[in-house]
Amino acid sequence: YVFMPRYKVTLSYDGSNYGGWQKQMNTHSIQEEIESTLERIVKEPVSIHASGRTDAGVHAKGQVAHVFLKTNEDPELLRQELNRMLPEDIRICRVESVSQSFHSRYSAVSKVYEYRIDQRSRADVFTRKYCYHRPVHLDLDRMRQAADHLTGTHDFGSFTDNKEADSVRTIFSIDMKEENEKLVLAFCGDGFLYHMVRILAGTLLEVGEGIRTPESVLEAFHHRDRSLTGFLAPAHGLCLREV
Repeated sequence: YVFMPRYKVTLSYDGSNYGGWQKQMNTHSIQEEIESTLERIVKEPVSIHASGRTDAGVHAKGQVAHVFLKTNEDPELLRQELNRMLPEDIRICRVESVSQSFHSRYSAVSKVYEYRIDQRSRADVFTRKYCYHRPVHLDLDRMRQAADHLTGTHDFGSFTDNKEADSVRTIFSIDMKEENEKLVLAFCGDGFLYHMVRILAGTLLEVGEGIRTPESVLEAFHHRDRSLTGFLAPAHGLCLREV
């Protein structure tokens, strides 16, 4: 057994130009970009694992990943070197030496995702890549009622585009705040299924617009039926705030 130092990496990225976090054929990914940059620094093959895969076009302020390296590296120098070589839409915020038991996915106890909606009649020029432009009146009281139903531990099988065997998750809180004619929905939970946050956002928007009732989400918990939940809100409005 060869001891390999393990590093925790906290990073931010603008997902606009990537096919998501995970390496895949035929599309450019954030994982691939970081691995190839690390390989140029340490001169060996490297694989980096994130707390979860963000979809194509989704952003992150505080994604967390871990990586093994064969050599001991100074965490701060490694961070500086990575930032010098990475494209400007990926930033390494911190690199830390961690114990062998640390795992970016299995050690995560909660995640916070933010979904931003621009409600003004014309989209804000400077935030249009990071907000979903939907210039409609929203009834926030109705949305908060639905959010109350959604918090807690439930089977979220109707709130994913993947049929997953275990779709029970816990949402600790859903906060809504208005700032600069934008509505920010913050979802804090122990983990999220494929497309779950974007479907939750679409469902809450439909409640706010009067298309569905706040109680409609309760029926969705009983049936594991995607047709009972809201539309898939666009990826560019979503950001992984912290893990």
